[in-house]
Amino acid sequence: MWVFGYGSLIWNAGFDYDERRVGFIKGYRRLFHQGSTDHRGTPANPGRTVTLEPHSGHICWGVAYRVSGHQAEQIALSYLEVREKQYDRKIYTDFFTDENSTEPTISDVLVYIASTDKKLNKNYLGPAPLETIARQIVGARGPSGPNLEYLLKLEAALTEMGCKDDHVIDLANAARKALTWKDENASLKEEDAK
Repeated sequence: MWVFGYGSLIWNAGFDYDERRVGFIKGYRRLFHQGSTDHRGTPANPGRTVTLEPHSGHICWGVAYRVSGHQAEQIALSYLEVREKQYDRKIYTDFFTDENSTEPTISDVLVYIASTDKKLNKNYLGPAPLETIARQIVGARGPSGPNLEYLLKLEAALTEMGCKDDHVIDLANAARKALTWKDENASLKEEDAK
């Protein structure tokens, strides 16, 4: 069994695996459109995590993990069903490691996706202006930690892989700016209180 990770699975698989490969899937774009009420936010203050949305001509870099043996597969799937419970779709697709190749390196890689249909996926937040998403990320925290940490770890993991994802980079920069503004505003309020 192969599992493709394009968000936190890149740096934190959370299950035992036999092999890890860097590569990409075709026809999808990674976007911070999924609400997180169980890991990086709360129901009252949802964070944002990435999901994939179909986009012709795009590729999404990430990692594929190979899990071997029936028992190991069942353990990994049980873990993923809990961890990825807010992602309501599972697809199987081709995984590539060479941008010039038309032949996949691996076929039938499992991918968890959050659908864009709010009737099926109550946590789908959808698109918003970059600054709005950045402020939401800076202000959200859940049981797995600050939402900003998720964004910055994803940016670092993609950079380490040699992947340039403009959406992630632009959002990380907007979040840093929002954090600076938030810190400066808090300092001004402290000074006014004195």
